[in-house]
Amino acid sequence: QVQLVESGGGLVQAGGSLRLSCAASGGTFSTYIMGWFRQAPGKERECVAAITRSGVGTYYADSVKGRFTVSRDNSKNTVYLQMNSLEPEDTAVYYCAADYTNIFQTIAPAYDYWGQGTQVTVSS
Repeated sequence: QVQLVESGGGLVQAGGSLRLSCAASGGTFSTYIMGWFRQAPGKERECVAAITRSGVGTYYADSVKGRFTVSRDNSKNTVYLQMNSLEPEDTAVYYCAADYTNIFQTIAPAYDYWGQGTQVTVSS
């Protein structure tokens, strides 16, 4: 069983930056594809970024391309989401998730383990 714990959320003004971290325990971190999802009130959960086991391959939603960067440190069992040029539309609860199937997917049902989420609020 894998446990995921996100941190780094908070309140920031538009144009600001935040870095989210997700620490994993209870499994072999380097064998999981990791994803970052977000869910705003009344909206479906969407994948904003994902990263392959090695960290070489990444995915970004069109809405965050050029502003968000996903990375991982397998020696620290941690995945990061650097968020720059934040917009009010980025306000949501952000979740990290782990997928052990090694099929690079960006839909929520494909992921096996989830963190509890961290709130990101961007004020205008």
